[in-house]
Amino acid sequence: MKRGLITWDKAELPPSVFDARLAKARAALAEQDLPALLVYSDVWRSNEGRHLTNYMPYWNRSLIVMPREGAPVLLCGLSPRVYPWIKSVTVFEEIRPASKLVPTLLQLCAERGWSKLGVLDLPRLPHEIHSPLQSSDVKTSDIKLELTDDAEVAMLRRAEQMTREILTAELPKGAGLTDYQFSGRLERAFRRAGAEDLVLLFRTGNSAPRQAHGAMLGDKYSVAVALEYRGHWARVTLGLPL
Repeated sequence: MKRGLITWDKAELPPSVFDARLAKARAALAEQDLPALLVYSDVWRSNEGRHLTNYMPYWNRSLIVMPREGAPVLLCGLSPRVYPWIKSVTVFEEIRPASKLVPTLLQLCAERGWSKLGVLDLPRLPHEIHSPLQSSDVKTSDIKLELTDDAEVAMLRRAEQMTREILTAELPKGAGLTDYQFSGRLERAFRRAGAEDLVLLFRTGNSAPRQAHGAMLGDKYSVAVALEYRGHWARVTLGLPL
């Protein structure tokens, strides 16, 4: 469950990184003579939006609109009371309330005179977004972007290193505890280190990996961790004996 505090450490991931990523997106738009790029984002599919804008949603669907000229715009159904927080952790300066995403998008297109849009990974748009958009007067074109750069790789390595270090330090302390108890101990350590989302699976003896269910941990067990740090996922499995 995503419940950690999302912050933006600009020393760790400078604004210049996003300037370069947005410039790459605008270059792709210029190649196809498109005025703006549309990126869909939700809690299960946030990597593209996060990579380009640092936006990571909490249980909400959003549309990110990146004009070829001008600042990105976020369309989302979240309450305006969280807009100051969103602006503090993303590149967005303009956020529009959008309980109905496509009508709000089409209104923005009409305001700016856009008759066509580039869409990042158009075939994977959810049907309820794709269908009304295809039925509108705004023409869409599929856009592909390379979403790997040095900053992305560095953050993924940081997430993996943090996960491995904490798991290595905590793993010997689980013997004699139930998996419930040890799960709580691990979660506290990972959340304090900045984990926004976390999945823990335990394996004892010859059992298949599974979530905590009350089993006692002996001197031989393993823990599989899937962890999100600043929107970047790491997966690490370690077991005793180390």
